[in-house]
Amino acid sequence: MSIASAVLVHGAGGGGWEWNVWRGVFRAHGIDVFAPDLEPVQEGLAATTFGHYAGQVRSAVTAMPRPRALIGASLGGLLALACADEADALVLVNPLPPAPWSVDLPARSWDDVVPWRRNARLPSTRRSLPDSDDATALFAFRHWRDESGRVLRGAHAGVALSSPTCRTLCIVSADDEDVPADVATRMAEAWGLESWRVPGSHVGPLLGRDASDIATRAAGWLSRG
Repeated sequence: MSIASAVLVHGAGGGGWEWNVWRGVFRAHGIDVFAPDLEPVQEGLAATTFGHYAGQVRSAVTAMPRPRALIGASLGGLLALACADEADALVLVNPLPPAPWSVDLPARSWDDVVPWRRNARLPSTRRSLPDSDDATALFAFRHWRDESGRVLRGAHAGVALSSPTCRTLCIVSADDEDVPADVATRMAEAWGLESWRVPGSHVGPLLGRDASDIATRAAGWLSRG
């Protein structure tokens, strides 16, 4: 079953722009792509929950023609897992894991609104993207956004989800400091998911120098059915 369409879900503090490389690769493979920006509720980021984002993802994927894929990175990977019942295939890129593996994530704390846009600096952006070129780091610096601390606290506390029943690929970065590779690998092994270990950082598969090659491999995996 070759995939006809895909929804690409970004990570915390980012946007659909994170998938610019993947979008081009997938379209070249004949896959229709939608990479939405996750939006806060009317009351603002502080009131936005994981469930609100999951509802947006579910609406986006159900609007796409089948057979369809749901692809998520980091927080977007956890959101993709939460909506897996609407997809014919999943690709998870360094996903925040659900419970029980979430207990092994590095300890973090967040205010109600995480000021990633307000506090963005080019040097710190450059350090967070060690496998990206200077142009990509500059673009990311200009496009970070603030995020809901409530969403992040909920995700790290552990979301109870079942193993996806559709075909699923988990891409795991060897040098990921946000979702350690062994955590994502244990989840994939426990659920019997296909997994690839790739070099690079947490956002390397999307924004690093190898992003095009990884996206090409993922598009081929989806096309093989």
